[in-house]
Amino acid sequence: MLRTEWRVLFHLGRHGDMSAKEISESASIHKTKVSRAVRALEEKRFLARVTSAEDRRSERLSLRPPGQEAFRRLSAAAQDYEAALERHLGKRDARKLRELLKRLGQP
Repeated sequence: MLRTEWRVLFHLGRHGDMSAKEISESASIHKTKVSRAVRALEEKRFLARVTSAEDRRSERLSLRPPGQEAFRRLSAAAQDYEAALERHLGKRDARKLRELLKRLGQP
């Protein structure tokens, strides 16, 4: 699974139904990358699209059962990785690493 696909899956798993625009804004991902990730996740049958009743130009995206399962598995793997990192570096250094990585990701 590509990183952008994981980020889209993560936002839907964490926040529930969202539009591609909401994911783009929340995750700071360009809309074309979100669109490609949505298409790939839809092909994998991980998500469903439903036209918004309020704005027929927009679609609500939601995780299907296979997407929910993928979210659970990937979230558990991420938590295991975080725990191993903390065991290896210690709490203080692991926190510092996360802070530095977050700063790198900011424009």
